Amino acid sequence: MVEQRLRDSFARQTMMQTLGASLDEIAPGRIRISAPIAPHVLQQQGFAHAALSFAIGDTAAGYAALTTLPEGAEVVTAEIKIHLLSPAIGDRLVAEGRVLRPGRRIVTVTADVFAEGATHKGGRKHVATLLGTMVPVNA
Repeated sequence: MVEQRLRDSFARQTMMQTLGASLDEIAPGRIRISAPIAPHVLQQQGFAHAALSFAIGDTAAGYAALTTLPEGAEVVTAEIKIHLLSPAIGDRLVAEGRVLRPGRRIVTVTADVFAEGATHKGGRKHVATLLGTMVPVNA
């Protein structure tokens, strides 16, 4: 039930469609979203623009918060900050969002973003960390 609600909501996010992002994993308090590092999301030096890390990180954190809330709730981001750790070079970015502290009025969340692909010999590289606050609202 929760999974289908989140998948339906994610499908309505036209920004995620534009980025080619997919909702890969849903668990209580945890979400994984990935997006390709495509030619239209690069910055001038050839790696993924920070906006891609921010967009999928914020979305993963928000959906992680939503897993802790009752049916009929939505969330909006009240504040979120990003720490860019390394250039995002590879085939795709993966954002792993999780809830640090659930609550009725605010939900504290975090997300880690990893670059995956050939440049990492099949591994992953930690490229960003986000920390934020989500506010539950009525759907």
